[in-house]
Amino acid sequence: MSNVINRKPTQSVSSNGHSETQKVTERYKENPYGVTDFVQFLVFPVFIMTCTPIAAVLVWMLCAKFDGSVYRFATEITLDLLIELWPSPNWIATKIILTFALLEAFLMVVLPGQTFLGPVTPAGNRPNYKLNGIPAYIATHLILGGAAYLKYYDPVIVYDNFGNIIQTLSIGSYIICFLLYLKGIYSPSSTDSGSNGFFIMDFYWGVELHPAIGSFNIKQYANCRLGMMCWSPLLCYFAYKQFALYGYVSNSMILSCVIQIVYIIKFYYWESGYFGSLDIMHDRFGYYIYWGVTVWIPSVYCSVGLYMVNHPVILSQWYFYAVLSLGVGSIIINYQADAQRQEVRETKGQCLIWGKKPETILARYTTADGKTHENLLLVSGWWGVARHWHYIPEILLSLAWSLPSTFENIFPYFYVIYLTMLLTHRAGRDEIRCSAKYGEYWKEYSKKVPYRMIPGIW
Repeated sequence: MSNVINRKPTQSVSSNGHSETQKVTERYKENPYGVTDFVQFLVFPVFIMTCTPIAAVLVWMLCAKFDGSVYRFATEITLDLLIELWPSPNWIATKIILTFALLEAFLMVVLPGQTFLGPVTPAGNRPNYKLNGIPAYIATHLILGGAAYLKYYDPVIVYDNFGNIIQTLSIGSYIICFLLYLKGIYSPSSTDSGSNGFFIMDFYWGVELHPAIGSFNIKQYANCRLGMMCWSPLLCYFAYKQFALYGYVSNSMILSCVIQIVYIIKFYYWESGYFGSLDIMHDRFGYYIYWGVTVWIPSVYCSVGLYMVNHPVILSQWYFYAVLSLGVGSIIINYQADAQRQEVRETKGQCLIWGKKPETILARYTTADGKTHENLLLVSGWWGVARHWHYIPEILLSLAWSLPSTFENIFPYFYVIYLTMLLTHRAGRDEIRCSAKYGEYWKEYSKKVPYRMIPGIW
């Protein structure tokens, strides 16, 4: 079975009948040296693809070699020292990566799971996904934990080679993204594909929205089975390394890891809802997404755990439970917001939100195949608080798993700062996409819910 319903391997077509490639090419011909196109299709992608692998390694280096101190790094680093400390790809890192990647591919294929049809794409297709995230999560930890217990490998090997792992992942991502480019050009999986007309932009942004090999959804595999799945085992490895160094695991490490792991389990419990997110629905699958989920997640999302290996802080009881409450509360609110929207759309509004029948706006939109579709915009519950309110508990959640590190260094709060900027920018992207998709219906929704993220402020 094809992974995308209505599979037609042709170039994506916009609602006005012109392919995306044609639109970009025509605009470029009108202004071949236009600053906007030059920056958008060359300068910006090259800048991101050059800087991000360096940034990922620097995050590891600052934490592992400079005790997480930005001041020490800024005052002690020299070019010679930077070259000396810079990690290289090695065979150990390659074996760790390949073993994990093959294990996750195997589990995604063999474990049973319900087939889930994703939202309608801009070209009118419906991608399908296999929902076996929770069984895969359990199996992954049992297999990795069992192999360590039986001494097939020493868990500290991951921490000890983590810089090499990050570097190997970054280099490997260039190879994978080039293969994704070739597949998108010569064997696209659906009509949600097409070249931008510029190789660099195609490589960076991606050619396909939902690349697949038969029924194997590559985007789901990378996002959900590589990026998100590696997060939890890495936290366990970092906690084990702290135990190997100090003979115990601090309650601060336990608190931070517990909050993150609960969030990850929630992610897999709600995996079907994730397929309606911006990353999945709108962002094509190139370097921007692939590198982000396979390199940025282990290097930055896990950075608090990496930092805490050498900072075994013992927290007071009141601080421990206050932070735990903030973390769990943020997860609950975030889940409720996503679940409310999903339930309303699945039941066509025939449900209760906060004990009342939900207020909705029936919005119509047209996809590139000329078909008209309907969607319910939820005005009740958390979605009546602000249009992108669900980003606030996500930011508070990241703060919660950073707070156990206390305030000796600013490094553990890097992810909070990064996520705040990312989600603020994403809220703006959401606004643009929703306005273009729903038109007058989105204007009506914006009048009823006037605040973008923070009620009463913005």
